[in-house]
Amino acid sequence: MTEKIALTPKTHTTPPAKFSHGVRKGNILQVAGQVGFLPATEGQPPTPAGPTLREQTLQTLANVQAILEEGGATWDDVMMIRVYLTDVDHFAEMNALYNAYFEEHLTAAPPARTTVYVGLPPGLLIEIDALAVLDA
Repeated sequence: MTEKIALTPKTHTTPPAKFSHGVRKGNILQVAGQVGFLPATEGQPPTPAGPTLREQTLQTLANVQAILEEGGATWDDVMMIRVYLTDVDHFAEMNALYNAYFEEHLTAAPPARTTVYVGLPPGLLIEIDALAVLDA
């Protein structure tokens, strides 16, 4: 039986509840919903990358990537991405940022994606999770 391994990159704080930032079991890696917090500073609370959707989207993608790398995956291993936005008016901007980001970070076919609108803590505009399947 394959062991389930919790993933917490050095750039991330300990989760505020009983969950992992990412979990790998065998060749499956699930990244929990990530937000646009800047890399962790010991003794400091998490801080959003900035007030704009652009700043938070790019930081959120970087945070997802850090967990993928911690688990031995790349964006090319990602099968599914879920994007959670707080404002329907942000969809076009997020989509443009997303497309530009993945033009640079993918060499394989793009993953499937779902986008939904949700409530997040004050100041946070976007959350992204991902499911990766590794070859080995």
